[in-house]
Amino acid sequence: MKTYPDLDRMPTRSAWGRGVKAYACDLLDSLEGRPVTMANLLNGADNWRHWAEGGCGLVYDADIAERLCTPGELKRKDGGRLPPNSRESWLDVEVRAASQAARWLLRIYGESQS
Repeated sequence: MKTYPDLDRMPTRSAWGRGVKAYACDLLDSLEGRPVTMANLLNGADNWRHWAEGGCGLVYDADIAERLCTPGELKRKDGGRLPPNSRESWLDVEVRAASQAARWLLRIYGESQS
């Protein structure tokens, strides 16, 4: 995986922050030299829900949970077998994380930065 110095400077003090940063790196890797725009980040999807449902992100609940949870949360959620909370699925959580990652990227690398 490539490194992104501007992104690496963003402070992440939580499992969530580190997971969002991992999504940001994945999104940058997927651009393959194209500019950082919302359309390019979404990779043809209409929104982040469609992006996640289309398999552009992580596919398995366990992988999403492992990326975004602390070890204790991961244990409580049985490695992603249990839902993250009473209102969301792991796909919903991935949508939130990818959306936040895109906002970070647009702020750091967006078209106005070119």
